[in-house]
Amino acid sequence: MNNSLIVIEGLDGSGKATQTEQLCRYLKKQQMEYRHITFPDYNQDSAALVKMYLSGAFGADPNCVSPYAAASFYAVDRYASYQRFWKQDHANGIYIVADRYVTSNLIYQLTKLPQKDWDVFIDWLQDYEYNKLQLPQPDIVVYLDMPPKVSQILMNQRYNGDEMKKDIHERNTDFLDRCRKAALYSAQRLGWHVITCVDCGQLKSIEKIHLEIIDIITRNNNRKGI
Repeated sequence: MNNSLIVIEGLDGSGKATQTEQLCRYLKKQQMEYRHITFPDYNQDSAALVKMYLSGAFGADPNCVSPYAAASFYAVDRYASYQRFWKQDHANGIYIVADRYVTSNLIYQLTKLPQKDWDVFIDWLQDYEYNKLQLPQPDIVVYLDMPPKVSQILMNQRYNGDEMKKDIHERNTDFLDRCRKAALYSAQRLGWHVITCVDCGQLKSIEKIHLEIIDIITRNNNRKGI
């Protein structure tokens, strides 16, 4: 494995945290150095505007907030994290395993725009975060494609049926349906790897999805001749 920044993406409840942890355990077993990062980084002050946004401080409907403003909230949090905690690790070639990244801004903010404007936003976001903020581009993005109806069941289990624990994204199923459409559009446009988490109506096992991720990374290295 030689891809230093690996991003695991997906809608809320798709298993991102589980799969990033599985990948980190794999790297540890292989005696490879790694850093596990998660966005938003709620433990840091840099996520203050993200927390306000998700709590509904700027409006209970995600569409109340401009996609450019909301994207900036998340981008600032990533910038602070990169500069303070993992910039040197990335420069040294240590594996960075990210639970969400710049790619999440596409999944959750494209839906606020007419589809005819999606390419403009994609180009703006990539220039803003990768060029102007100089965040590193991911080597591999894996999108865990979990139908929102299934993810809602999993989130209800996580929160013991308490809807009040969900943020303004998680409780809006129509919004999440549109996010899935935006994610699949972005995946096709930008070359993300899509893993279908439900097969013939059955949820795939954690191990099966993990092995698919390892296979993607291995095949990507082989294509590069590493």
